[in-house]
Amino acid sequence: MRKFFSRDERIDCIVVSKSLLCVLYFSFFILLSSCNASKNAAGARMESSFGVAAKFLLEAPELKGAHIGISIYDPAEKKYLFNYEGDKYFTPASNTKLITCYAAMKYLGDSLVGMRYKLDGDTLFLIPSGDPTLLHSDFNIQPVMDLLKSTRASNISIAQNNWNDKPLGAGWAWDDYNEDYSAERSAMPVYGNLIHFEGTADQWSFFPSLKGKIADAHFTDSTFNFVQRDIGANNFRVSFNSSSIKKFDVPFVTDSGRTAIGLLQQILPSKLSLNDNAAASNDSRNYMAVHSQPTDSLLKIMMHRSDNFFAEQSLLMVSNELLNVMSDEKIIDTLLKTDYAAMPQRPQWADGSGLSRFNLFTPQDFVFVLDKMRNEFSWKRISNILPTGGTGTLEGLYTKYPGRIFAKTGTLNNNIALSGYLITDKNRTLIFSVLVGDHTTSSRAVRGRIEQCITSIMVNN
Repeated sequence: MRKFFSRDERIDCIVVSKSLLCVLYFSFFILLSSCNASKNAAGARMESSFGVAAKFLLEAPELKGAHIGISIYDPAEKKYLFNYEGDKYFTPASNTKLITCYAAMKYLGDSLVGMRYKLDGDTLFLIPSGDPTLLHSDFNIQPVMDLLKSTRASNISIAQNNWNDKPLGAGWAWDDYNEDYSAERSAMPVYGNLIHFEGTADQWSFFPSLKGKIADAHFTDSTFNFVQRDIGANNFRVSFNSSSIKKFDVPFVTDSGRTAIGLLQQILPSKLSLNDNAAASNDSRNYMAVHSQPTDSLLKIMMHRSDNFFAEQSLLMVSNELLNVMSDEKIIDTLLKTDYAAMPQRPQWADGSGLSRFNLFTPQDFVFVLDKMRNEFSWKRISNILPTGGTGTLEGLYTKYPGRIFAKTGTLNNNIALSGYLITDKNRTLIFSVLVGDHTTSSRAVRGRIEQCITSIMVNN
């Protein structure tokens, strides 16, 4: 049925329609103004000294297809000075060591627990702590070995019930097992869990000696030198075909601690054995601790050399101290619920070193940890542990700025990271994190662009 409106009703409809149009027009005007304001604010931000510095990365032709995150934070004013994709996730590579380093600085004390021990009759009972410095070439002083060599016990029994992890980390590349940066993790590492080979075509050697097959495989190509271990077994194929000395460090299979027992047995008079049924490792209160090395001596090497093995074992040692068990999964869960509960974005954290492709952190996460580190530890300690310009993994970079930048690098295929502290020309200490993901250019080119960005910030603020 057709509806007819009265004159007054038609007038009301017209008034309502005009009012509605006014509201819609006004709303559109506000939205447009807001967009322009946002655009102007973004433009102003990009034209700031920080925005100008960021353009070295954001407008680099070779990084056109990459993902880039940049966060610059002023801890004195407690505010961000620049944020570009600071809340987005990236693969951080060895920047993960910053997360491990804070935990180690807080929970490992002034010196590392090298071993816990108890003498009972003619048996010395040991509980390993995960300490990676035992018989490591970086450390000449060996308090744990001094204890083991001087004991009057005829038997040494080692309990590893506190080990609850795997030799290789979650998300590690399977074919890296032969590389020195991918040494197996264990409850009681020795010699860095590596075998060192060196020599020439005429003469070569390896140390330490272990049970296994060493095959001498020479080839006609005089430039072809390698050491290749079988997957899952301590069998090695070796080729030295050069007149100059070549060196290789290759991980050995830890075999649930049995390899370490065999290597220690070569230099200790006491009889060693594994006692994984011992209840002692679940209750270490009656055990004494022998300390091995100053904690920061380990952490400094870890950060300057970006040592994956030291980082992995450091996180496991933190786990052992806090939870009485060595487990990445358990200690990561614990730290994310306590020390790292307030991280701006909850990370996906898989290992201690950053070898894992499962790791995902944001630039703001690293700013959070670096700020936390600065608030809880002395600057002298931090600046001693982190490399500065021209040192460690910053060798060849920031060479004009020693003492002005302290930072950790990170590198995996297609991913580059740099996070740390910088001191500007105006003596401002700023915290920064730059993460670059999915680039297809050379790592050197990306590092160069980051250096341009960071140095620009230093000299213009």
